[in-house]
Amino acid sequence: MDRHEIIICSDNQGKISEIKKCLDSLKNIKILSKKEAGVEIDIEETGKTFRENAWIKAKTVYEMIHKPVIADDSGLCVDALNGEPGIYSARYAGENKTDTEKCLYLLNKMQDITDLAKRTCHFTTCLCYIDKNGYEHYFERYLEGRIAFEPRGHNGHGYDPIFLLPNGKHVAELSLVEKNKISHRGQAIRSLVEYLRHNGL
Repeated sequence: MDRHEIIICSDNQGKISEIKKCLDSLKNIKILSKKEAGVEIDIEETGKTFRENAWIKAKTVYEMIHKPVIADDSGLCVDALNGEPGIYSARYAGENKTDTEKCLYLLNKMQDITDLAKRTCHFTTCLCYIDKNGYEHYFERYLEGRIAFEPRGHNGHGYDPIFLLPNGKHVAELSLVEKNKISHRGQAIRSLVEYLRHNGL
């Protein structure tokens, strides 16, 4: 049986690894990164919401290769910062900053909020899947937590080291398997997997 190809519209290796791991159970699907599919393009995220940005990335790649694609837009929303950094999470601290620099920048913005109960936040993922016929499907999920007072852990990427879970662990302290069980992206991808299985893939 030929395996169906699905292209992940991302160059973020951490994100690609998470998505591939979650889709491992679909044995007749071959997951390729944008680069592996031969798509060399920088896509400008001009949307005003996570959903719009996911759609822009998915639609751009789909129109180039006309194969099923997955794109997601994810970010951290901090209540005390009026939802920032939100869709600007990747470049909140400036262009081309390391994950460590992003975390330290956010912690500095939060330095006057010393009550942990007031440091609530959530991760958001909106995943856009465009099937072989060009139909769009969306899966949006969340992970609730708080902004810790200092980074901890060496796994994950982005703001994982400063995202404190209700169980007292930082997301960056979790293994990839543990993270995928609870994460916003893991939840969204599992919903996609259920959809794909329901449709015979």
